[in-house]
Amino acid sequence: MSQPRVFSGVQPTGNLHLGNYLGAIRNWVKLQDGHECIYCVVDMHAITVWQDPADLSRATREVTASLIAAGIDPVNHILFNQSKVPAHAETAWIFNCVARMGWLNRMTQFKEKAGKDRENVSVGLYAYPNLMAADILAYKATHVPVGEDQKQHLELARDIAIKFNHDYEVEHFPLPEPLILGEATRVMSLRDGTKKMSKSDASDQSRINLTDGADDIDQKIRRAKTDPLPLPETVEELGARPEAANLLTIYAALGDEPLAKSVADFAGKQFSDFKKALTERAIAVLSPLSTEMRRLLADPGHIDRILADGAERANAIAAPILAETKRIVGFL
Repeated sequence: MSQPRVFSGVQPTGNLHLGNYLGAIRNWVKLQDGHECIYCVVDMHAITVWQDPADLSRATREVTASLIAAGIDPVNHILFNQSKVPAHAETAWIFNCVARMGWLNRMTQFKEKAGKDRENVSVGLYAYPNLMAADILAYKATHVPVGEDQKQHLELARDIAIKFNHDYEVEHFPLPEPLILGEATRVMSLRDGTKKMSKSDASDQSRINLTDGADDIDQKIRRAKTDPLPLPETVEELGARPEAANLLTIYAALGDEPLAKSVADFAGKQFSDFKKALTERAIAVLSPLSTEMRRLLADPGHIDRILADGAERANAIAAPILAETKRIVGFL
């Protein structure tokens, strides 16, 4: 590899939203300068909970369109959907036999997603961190952009690589490094500044979707939860004011400026004035993106061809690595 190799993926479940854009996708775009980037729509991860097949196909195309509209370059980098490359599933099975039950039992996201009814969730939901490790190591990726809530999964991938290399006395898999980038690594709900913005939140008012038009963005920001005080005068004050912290963080991230500057610009002002400025900035950034998404989605065949081409190029990287992995394990 002449450049560091980046791998990351996004699930095709529900609309992508502002948190996905500011916390991940925008950083993926920046990483294309100076890195070899492999970006994946992880449809195999999506079915760890049941998906309507027609909805899954639609969402896969929609997420692909979102990524391209946001600036992911599928020509000079690789963009594909996970299920098209067999190395993900085959490597994941080998990793199922490398990873230890105790490691998976410590995965906090499984505990959160499974809730109290753990006996009835799919085996896939339990074992999907092994598939996530396979996603990364099948390409010998050196770097993975992750949010704070994904660091544990990357640590598992490193543990699996270490154990595989140790058990088979090889230096086959590299230890991927995390990339945590940007001001807005965690964008919170517009209805509750203590909860992460989420595709699964029952209230559509809690998030700004990348498909939202200008009127939707204006309405959601006007209705966003605030507190009765004027905007804070220092960054330190944000710790006790989660909604103010969230909206100012979004404003700063959309403008690609330090949070301290945004706080200083609106220190002591009323939320009504600030929300107008936030709305203008959000519309200016997101409207061109949603317009390009609609253009791309009008030609689903074009999106399918992009995914097929990306899968072919991804497979060209992963297939030799998988063949060597199988040889190391002893498969004929």
